[in-house]
Amino acid sequence: MSQESMWSQRYRDAGEDYLFGTQPNRFLANRAAQLADGRSALAVADGEGRNSVWLAEQGLEVTAVEISDVAIEKARRLAAGRGVAIDFLRADMMSPDWPPPELAGAFDWVVGIFIQFVGPAEREQQFAALKRVTRAGGRILLQGYTPKQLDYRTGGPSAVENLYTTELLREAFADWVIEELVEYEDDVAEGNAHRGRSALIGMVARKP
Repeated sequence: MSQESMWSQRYRDAGEDYLFGTQPNRFLANRAAQLADGRSALAVADGEGRNSVWLAEQGLEVTAVEISDVAIEKARRLAAGRGVAIDFLRADMMSPDWPPPELAGAFDWVVGIFIQFVGPAEREQQFAALKRVTRAGGRILLQGYTPKQLDYRTGGPSAVENLYTTELLREAFADWVIEELVEYEDDVAEGNAHRGRSALIGMVARKP
């Protein structure tokens, strides 16, 4: 089953509910003051729109990229209900021709929340794409799970190689200015898919 088919089925199975809820990721929301240092944001693998909608509510011009048509339709409904406008793009961020030239260096903020659906070989490509769409002086914000999450099993991938460590992110963004990088544990309540005690990592890095 393709990534698109798998995710569309998960979002479809949730029915009228939102698989990961409708409220923003807490690591992202707690950095609302920092987001004022920018006008545009890109939310990648945005799912049903909880994070892109919240970003738009902060006054940012938001573009959201998502592979699943089912998720985008639910995200459009969420955005309409909350009275915000978002440019939704149906695209596979892991495609060799993504991002398109018009997105290169286009965003002040690039937000990736739990985008750990790839292993080490593809992650280098994934991070390179995020870096390309960030403008000089712009920032990438990542939230993910650490390997300890496999003990909790309250969300995220089951493959340890997909998970983040401090060392992994420091190496991947060695050519950037890492403004924040923190590993911590928290009780997460994001819909039915992310719920319970979780082993988390968050990063904010600025492009030189």
